[in-house]
Amino acid sequence: MSEDTDTPTAQMIIGANAPEISVSELSQALKRTVEDHFGRVRVRGEISNYRGPHSSGHAYFSLKDENARIDAVIWKGVMLKLRTRPQEGLEVLATGRITTYPGKSSYQIIIEILEPAGVGALMALLDARRRQLAAEGLFDESRKQLLPFLPKTIGVITSPTGAVIRDILHRIADRFPRHILLWPVRVQGETSAAEISAAIDGFNALTPEGDIPRPDLIIVARGGGSLEDLWSFNEENVVRAAAASHIPLISAIGHETDTTLIDFVSDLRAPTPTAAAEKSVPVRDDLVAALSHNRRRLMSSWERLNERRKLEINNLNRLLLNADAFLAAPRQRVDRNSERLNRLIYKLKDERRLKLARFSSLLDRHSPQVELARISERIRGLTARLNQSMLASIGVEKRAIQNSTQTTQATSKRLDHAMTQYIKKKRDYFDHLSHLQETLSHQAALARGYALVRNTTGALIRSVSQTHPSEMLVIDLSDGQVITQVIDAPYASLGQDKITVPKKISKKKADHKQGHLF
Repeated sequence: MSEDTDTPTAQMIIGANAPEISVSELSQALKRTVEDHFGRVRVRGEISNYRGPHSSGHAYFSLKDENARIDAVIWKGVMLKLRTRPQEGLEVLATGRITTYPGKSSYQIIIEILEPAGVGALMALLDARRRQLAAEGLFDESRKQLLPFLPKTIGVITSPTGAVIRDILHRIADRFPRHILLWPVRVQGETSAAEISAAIDGFNALTPEGDIPRPDLIIVARGGGSLEDLWSFNEENVVRAAAASHIPLISAIGHETDTTLIDFVSDLRAPTPTAAAEKSVPVRDDLVAALSHNRRRLMSSWERLNERRKLEINNLNRLLLNADAFLAAPRQRVDRNSERLNRLIYKLKDERRLKLARFSSLLDRHSPQVELARISERIRGLTARLNQSMLASIGVEKRAIQNSTQTTQATSKRLDHAMTQYIKKKRDYFDHLSHLQETLSHQAALARGYALVRNTTGALIRSVSQTHPSEMLVIDLSDGQVITQVIDAPYASLGQDKITVPKKISKKKADHKQGHLF
């Protein structure tokens, strides 16, 4: 029986008896088989062909090793919660469900948890991120701010239940008690990075006059741990929030050997949270002791200065002479100068008095009333002279006007006579020209029996040679025009009896206008 089933004929019979299913039914059957058999898996591989989240928010890429590759998908909701962001070439441990995608007849993993595959991958990711942020200038020393010498309020960002906050509070209270504002955050876990960056931004958003005072200094602190435990302080959003803080910031993450990216952008890195508390405030007892020491030095210096000044004054007193002896010579000079001054004053008064008397006499001689009378008299004399001159000038002008009038009248008469003679002379000349024109005009010649012969074009005919047989001619007579025709033989060669007078065709009245003379 087994031999029969192994034959090709038997196989064809079995295949022919198998039930028919659609492609979709086959794909769904494969999907259920894969999902039921594998369930959740944890796959190690390298991220390949990653181009960032899709426009929908989902991420599509591949996980590969040296021999195989599997498609991977991270849904939008999971993508927002991931602690480790997928990056091209990053080796990761992906936890998720194996399923199939019927549209491409392929299988894929739906990732729910994504972790770096070991410390080496984390270090490579950390180094790449450090180089990127350094290239943007976030680690430059020029961005660092000076810490306040004695802040009134200190903001602390750390876990509220750990030993870190107790160490900071205890250390600040021992050194110099200040007002502490605690912003509680998770310092480890998926949401810790977002909480830390929000706390930094929140402290910066406070106002100095608000109900909650704005801190003068921020401390971001956490206890020691592994690289994975401290990874929140390497996240890009935390680093950028610390770099953008307008409040001076101290980072105190882990132990002295631990280094995170927030240490590069903070204004001061403390090796431990306790050291951060020590760097934030000075020691009050040390300040009091320093003030007391400086006060004692100041008082001692003041006393020494006073003693030195007293000694100098005593030495100067011994060097000074007796007051009367010292002032005798100046007193005598003052007395002599006083006498000279009095004499000069009296002399000056006498000179001024004499000068004033001369001015008074001069003023009397040239008083305003005298000057006014003299000027008035002069004005009256000038007025009389002016009147006489005006009368004389008027008489002269009047005589000149009379002479000019007589001359004008005589000239006018002469001009009228001359114009009359000129006009008569021109009229006689015009009459002569008119008579001459009438005598020399062709009308007078025509009236005496002459005729003016022209051809049809208006040209004058002065010779028989200018005529042609059968040509029409226009003859101007004294009382009109006659149109005639030239016969074949000239008049001189014909007999008297052979002359035929052409019939008169038209007669026009002669034009006696001046423009028709020539």
